[in-house]
Amino acid sequence: MTAWSDGEEGLLRLPSGRAIRGRGLRHGPPATAPEFGLYLVAKPPVVGWDATWVRWPDFRLPSDRAAAAAAFAAALRRSGDERVEVACGGGRGRTGTALACIAILDGVPADEAVAYVRRLYHPGAVETPWQRRYVRNFSSRP
Repeated sequence: MTAWSDGEEGLLRLPSGRAIRGRGLRHGPPATAPEFGLYLVAKPPVVGWDATWVRWPDFRLPSDRAAAAAAFAAALRRSGDERVEVACGGGRGRTGTALACIAILDGVPADEAVAYVRRLYHPGAVETPWQRRYVRNFSSRP
């Protein structure tokens, strides 16, 4: 099992004890490379590790909600024994939304997921009203 160190910047600890790093791609390369990355941007990024890309325009919602739900589930599953990161351009809106959905999959009630991610990841996570609604209504099924 390869785990993040507790001092890793942007780390969200889930109720199960698993940890996923949130990050903004605009902030440059990470100090520690993940083993798997979930990237929520308009175009696929070029990275040197295993990755999944979900088309997700800035300040919007994922273009394919079923693909996004499957990617969230994969990130959670892989976080059990790999260093997993979730990232978008700035690391707050789309990343926070995805982290909140992953937290729901890990047992956080949907109506508490935004507050959970804002408290433990970033106070500005999940930026728009429609992102908050998406989290509140999130289901792993399409």
